Amino acid sequence: MTIEERINGRKIGVLGMQRSGTAAAIVALKRGGIPFVSDSGSAASLKERCAELSQHDIPFETDGHSDRILSSDYVVISPGVPLHVEIVKELRDKGVPIFSEIEFASWLCKGRMVAVTGSNGKTTTTTLIGEILTAGGLDTHVCGNIGRPLAEVVMRMNPGSVAVVEVSSFQLETIADFRPFVSIILNLTPDHIDRHGSFEAYKQAKYRITENQAEGDVFILNRDDHESMADNPSSNAEKLTFSIRDKKDSAAYVSDGWLWVRVDGEPRQVIECDRIAIKGPHNLQNAAAAVTVAAQCGVSTEAMARALRSFPGVEHRLEKVATVAGVAFVNDSKATNVDSVCWALRSFDNPVYLIAGGRDKAGDFTPLVELGKGTIKSIIAIGEAREKLFDVLGKAFPIEFADSLEDAVKRCFEMAHPGETVLLSPGCASFDMFDNFEHRGRAFKEAVAGLKNGKSSNETIGS
Repeated sequence: MTIEERINGRKIGVLGMQRSGTAAAIVALKRGGIPFVSDSGSAASLKERCAELSQHDIPFETDGHSDRILSSDYVVISPGVPLHVEIVKELRDKGVPIFSEIEFASWLCKGRMVAVTGSNGKTTTTTLIGEILTAGGLDTHVCGNIGRPLAEVVMRMNPGSVAVVEVSSFQLETIADFRPFVSIILNLTPDHIDRHGSFEAYKQAKYRITENQAEGDVFILNRDDHESMADNPSSNAEKLTFSIRDKKDSAAYVSDGWLWVRVDGEPRQVIECDRIAIKGPHNLQNAAAAVTVAAQCGVSTEAMARALRSFPGVEHRLEKVATVAGVAFVNDSKATNVDSVCWALRSFDNPVYLIAGGRDKAGDFTPLVELGKGTIKSIIAIGEAREKLFDVLGKAFPIEFADSLEDAVKRCFEMAHPGETVLLSPGCASFDMFDNFEHRGRAFKEAVAGLKNGKSSNETIGS
């Protein structure tokens, strides 16, 4: 079926009016489709999206779903809409096909796609790949779960463009023909068990990233990640691995203090590891993953090195926010699972006051007991998961409860001494107290900026 047959004149329902759903509706309209957007949220909470759809004369409904969405030829579903909700069941009962926004947008993608998934490091690696490809002279569009939907960029792409797409397990649940030129799974740790029901189901959703790849495509795995290597899916694509521990058969690896990448099978030095701007073993893995992808896109090692020397990291991921009276404040709001918190703690060799909690995703906090010894000095627990944090970690570390993030920041500042760190690394979703992890991270930075007591002349505020 051609693109025109898939879209032109078709009644395209869009379930969910957030950024990806709105972008999908607008693209559908521009390509001759007949979109209709439906959301269970209130008009007041969706005011900006309603205004955007109205500007394009796209019909929509809020506060629930009518029979109109059920009469669609197919539905494009936003990743935030779980597949177990009633409207999805009704659509499936009627035989209405359901596709994710990345699936729908991929039909219109004129260039190549690089798809990045994993439990941790997706946003950093996706952004870093984009920086490297741009440094290599490619017309690059970073998008997907990172904040800018694929549907928002496909109309600006040409056959020589590359879309670097961060994809989540939620988005991969409802693909059909989504086929990236390069796909990569960075790592797999238990996450989103509350939605998928089990770690196995979560992994199977992630594995779908390669299911449509064919000869000439590339599928990349992390040799250092047990789960990725122990049960990786079959694929018709060429399989490559990266590693910071084992250079044998790895497409990118670390040796003698250098990051190396194989180009046409030949090992080439990229950069000395201590000259990579983003620090920590997890970021060294992210860098190895990024250069593995870049080599498949024909980027020179010189361009790789330039980008790695200058890339500062991403907002809300171990972001150095401020030093106040000698106390460092670090925003790791994007750490929405326990493994992310573990990686964050490995990045510090000084005492840490940890702010954690939020909406639990059925995570297991017990690894923090051993890992936090000698690093975590105290924990301030917030949100719905604070009782669980106390039950699991209360015998290992001092724990206090705070009713707000602002209060948590103040309490940590009162306890901390110069040379110590206050770390927001929640290990949970944000939706109990905030709109998203970005909202939570901004609230943390605002609370730090507002600190009054204990400030000294050596105070610095910045990102």
